[in-house]
Amino acid sequence: MKFQRLFSDAQGESHWEDIDVTLEERSFAPPAQDIEISEPEPVRQAMFLRLKAGWNEPIHPTPVAQKLICLAGAIRVTASDGEARDIGPGDVWHMEDKHGKGHHTMVISEEDFESMIIQYE
Repeated sequence: MKFQRLFSDAQGESHWEDIDVTLEERSFAPPAQDIEISEPEPVRQAMFLRLKAGWNEPIHPTPVAQKLICLAGAIRVTASDGEARDIGPGDVWHMEDKHGKGHHTMVISEEDFESMIIQYE
C-alpha cells in the first residue's frame, strides 16, 4: 500500500515522492481475527470536498498538512519542479507543501472530482 507525498524543500520547490505504508498484523477489533493495519495518526478534522468539472486553480501551497482520498473523478496536480501526477479514485495524496511555490491543481475528468480531506493541523 502506498500514498503520494507532495512536499517543499528548503528552497520552496515542491516535489513528489511515493511513500510505502507499513502494515502490521495485530488485533484491532476483538474477538475478530488479527488484521494488517498501520499505526494510527492523530488528526484534527475531516471533511468532504467537491471540485466541479473544468475547475482550474492558480498555483498555491497547501494551507495545512492534510491527506486527500479521491472518491470520484480525477485531477492533475503539478509540483513546482514540473512533475505532474494524476489523482483518481482510490488514490491517496498527502500534502505538506505549506511554504514556497506550491502546486497547481485542475480537474481532468469530465465528471466532478469528489474526495475526503483529513487535516493534521
